[in-house]
Amino acid sequence: MPHIFHPRSNTVARASLLGIGLSVAFAGWAWDTIFWSPYTTRAETPLDQPVPFSHRHHADQLGIDCRYCHTSVEKSAFAGVPDSSTCMTCHSQLFTDAPLLAPVRQSLATGVPLRWNRANKVPDFVFFNHSIHVAKGIGCAVCHGPVNKMPLMWKSKTLYMKWCLDCHRQPDKFIRPRDEVFNMNWQPPKDQIHQGTSLVAKYHIDTSTMTDCSTCHR
Repeated sequence: MPHIFHPRSNTVARASLLGIGLSVAFAGWAWDTIFWSPYTTRAETPLDQPVPFSHRHHADQLGIDCRYCHTSVEKSAFAGVPDSSTCMTCHSQLFTDAPLLAPVRQSLATGVPLRWNRANKVPDFVFFNHSIHVAKGIGCAVCHGPVNKMPLMWKSKTLYMKWCLDCHRQPDKFIRPRDEVFNMNWQPPKDQIHQGTSLVAKYHIDTSTMTDCSTCHR
């Protein structure tokens, strides 16, 4: 009786199945890599700004507190962006004729705000409140990274929901004393989990509701 398939058909079939499996695995790996890469998240990618403001110079070298510029971070959902008059408080005396600061001087003279590009922004369907995080002992660097070391501002974290949930599920790993929230050089102690657990209780953080959808999606 003649064979319908050539004897090598089994080898071809096995190779095809292996190739399909490898292709699916590669596609999954490629998708995951691209999804978490700076190409998609825009993390660690410096943004163009109307003035190349250096947080490293102002926050680290000069020691200016975050709240001097971001005045509403302790009492509002938004940290706030400084207006030109805040910048000119210093620069009316320092580097007054610097070409680099011409847009700031023009903004103050005309009353037209500078259009800063936000590095950290969540989608419109996500509710985020700066003040509650500050009040509960979550430091600036937890979300924004080492801002005081950035010559130009960039997004330090992905801001993906998984990243947020890691903290909401285990706040004891990230929480710090309230008086250290704005300390960009603070380092967690060796017994962070022990101290963090105490702070979670002290600051009345209810972990049973922190992963509810309505916490962030309202």
